[in-house]
Amino acid sequence: MVVADRHPWDVTPSRAREIQRVLCQEVVTQDQLQTVHYVAGIDVGFEQGGTVTRAAVAVLRFPTLELQECAVARRPTTFPYVPGLLSFREMPAVLEALSSLEQLPDLCLCDGQGLAHPRRFGLACHLGVLTGLPSIGVAKTRLIGTHAEVPPQKGACVPLMDREEVIGAVLRSRAGIKPLYISVGHKLSLSTAIHYVMACLSRYRLPETTRWAHRLASTPSESG
Repeated sequence: MVVADRHPWDVTPSRAREIQRVLCQEVVTQDQLQTVHYVAGIDVGFEQGGTVTRAAVAVLRFPTLELQECAVARRPTTFPYVPGLLSFREMPAVLEALSSLEQLPDLCLCDGQGLAHPRRFGLACHLGVLTGLPSIGVAKTRLIGTHAEVPPQKGACVPLMDREEVIGAVLRSRAGIKPLYISVGHKLSLSTAIHYVMACLSRYRLPETTRWAHRLASTPSESG
């Protein structure tokens, strides 16, 4: 996979925000994905006290969710931890891991935000715009937005709102367990994003894509 060199990664936080404001205009929020045969989970952890970024990609067959291929890339961490700018810290290693795959996914589920982001350009959007791959943000915690209480049953969801704009959905992936925060990354609608997240669930809170990627991205000493 060849990724266009759209911008440098070694930038100041203010410059990173400017890049987000420009690239967010390229995010596609309509369904433009082809038949999905392979789904990928993407997660990032850190080693050696945060000085090394460890990105993992797990490619699963769809809809059986059998592991097809995985890749891990390690790179020196060059960007500080700044909420809302995590893609600048994590994406170089993610792109390196993706580039080493033999089987590119048809859809990526990222452990992070998509449109549910102050500048509507979370990690899933950044990945999608740079690679052209359809992507979904599947976050374990809320970055921005408000929502009503989610009914307790599996599959229940409510809109995630920022003022009067729907920026995602809060999805109960397992009955009685904390919900997930789903948002569009690139090339699909929110309803389609929810459909594929549900299709990647088994009996756990996290989709199988995320569970596989998290195992690969984590180290015995650091949970990622």
